[in-house]
Amino acid sequence: MTAPASSLPAGLRARPLRETDHLRVVEAVGQWWGTPNAPELSLLLPRLFFQHFTTWSEVVEAPQDESLVAFLIAFRSSSQPEIAYIHFVGVDPAHRGQGIAAALYERLFQIARAAGCRWVDAVTSPVNRGSQAFHAALGFEASGTRIIEGVLAYPDYDGPGQARVALRRAL
Repeated sequence: MTAPASSLPAGLRARPLRETDHLRVVEAVGQWWGTPNAPELSLLLPRLFFQHFTTWSEVVEAPQDESLVAFLIAFRSSSQPEIAYIHFVGVDPAHRGQGIAAALYERLFQIARAAGCRWVDAVTSPVNRGSQAFHAALGFEASGTRIIEGVLAYPDYDGPGQARVALRRAL
């Protein structure tokens, strides 16, 4: 599906995610988050997302050198087609605060609405207050069953000891 126009900052362009972006994205996230070669990044961003979930996923590049600025991996739920799910998003720290992630989300909201989705879901860690604030500013509501790290979250959501805050936004 072609993404609609967005309000990306001047000089940046979005394009569909490709399988050839896999290693570059994993390496960039490791650098951006100060965790190079962390094995969990490969587990969170396996190649299958770059092979089978590219329809609603994008990367943002600086066209002058094609450097990676941001990416969003999202898809429509096959078992609940009224839900779009954001699996992972990242923005180069040098480009944060410019509205790039919000623009990627807005682009996804438009695509999801046009496809008949009613909701967009995502999850984040209870300790990731920045992510929680970002999602709240975009209209996401957080949920969980227990207070973990001071916020409502689901214990063991992604396995033993892997609590998550569930996020949902109506379209």
